Amino acid sequence: MNPSPQAHSAHSGTDLGRQAAPGERTWPAVSVVMPVLNEERHLTDAVRRILTQDYPGELELVLAIGPSRDRTEEIAARLATEDPRIVVVANPTGRTPQGLNIAIKASQYSIIVRVDGHSLLPADYVRAAVETMEETGADNVGGIMAAEGVTPFEQAVARAMTSKIGVGNARFHTGGEAGEVETVYLGTFRRSALERVGGYDETFVRAQDWEMNHRIRQTGGRVFFTPRMRVTYRPRPNLRALARQYFHTGRWRRVVGREHQGTLNLRYLAPPVAVVAITVGAVAGAFGFWPGWILPAGYAAAIVVGAGVEGRGLPVAAWVRLPLVYATMHMSWGVGFLTSPPGLGQPAPAKP
Repeated sequence: MNPSPQAHSAHSGTDLGRQAAPGERTWPAVSVVMPVLNEERHLTDAVRRILTQDYPGELELVLAIGPSRDRTEEIAARLATEDPRIVVVANPTGRTPQGLNIAIKASQYSIIVRVDGHSLLPADYVRAAVETMEETGADNVGGIMAAEGVTPFEQAVARAMTSKIGVGNARFHTGGEAGEVETVYLGTFRRSALERVGGYDETFVRAQDWEMNHRIRQTGGRVFFTPRMRVTYRPRPNLRALARQYFHTGRWRRVVGREHQGTLNLRYLAPPVAVVAITVGAVAGAFGFWPGWILPAGYAAAIVVGAGVEGRGLPVAAWVRLPLVYATMHMSWGVGFLTSPPGLGQPAPAKP
């Protein structure tokens, strides 16, 4: 576990953007932290959505920039010269948990809003987060990962990522009533909670949000979902990138399950079970036991019918891609889970 982010000298202050007039509500100052790598396409829009928040309190944005292969660093530097609220720090590894810990350490205030470089916040996001945190007393609050695509393929992925057929019943994907949950998308944290659990565990290249929210809950904290907080998420642009995303997510979700016993449920086990069943059925069918084909054929029929129902309202070009998107998400996640190496996520042995 990595040491907790150290408090900036301003943390001991009131964290207020200005003195409130008599009878006027006082809004706490907020630090937004964003790990960024190869985000030339979305970074400017993401930053503008943060800086134009309808939030009465003071706000800063800390960008932890990884060694990008595109113009991300140049764009971040230009944005910082245009607005003094932006702080740019280096994240030499380029990895998300390291970038988050670096940005948190460089930030000033007692409320930390986590954002990604390809996430687009609605104007009331920070206000909704602070109000929900104050109303519930939660250590972390978050909302809906509202996937929205531009191309037909991205539109199909967005629909799959917001349907129970694609991702199960997680409220941050599919919506639902406000309440306590295991995890949320991104999250707005009390700095005291981050310090209590030691920040993000940097051994988790993926699934670091779920893993840290688990530790927050284990130490007596609450994680709260509210549909008021919606973040526009841009899906992966092609089949290869989508398969890679879900393969690695499956691998790292199994690491979380190994480290935190008892945290795997049917939602997480369904994809690997489906992979095993389909493989067994196909092999049996290939060796002459024809009923074996019922398993892969049944799965194919189920996702086609599911896509027919869930795809209503999509353009035809996106609708016809939906079954392939479902299959890619399920199979990639399942194969990643099944092939997750036992040593994945373990600290490298010290050199003699």
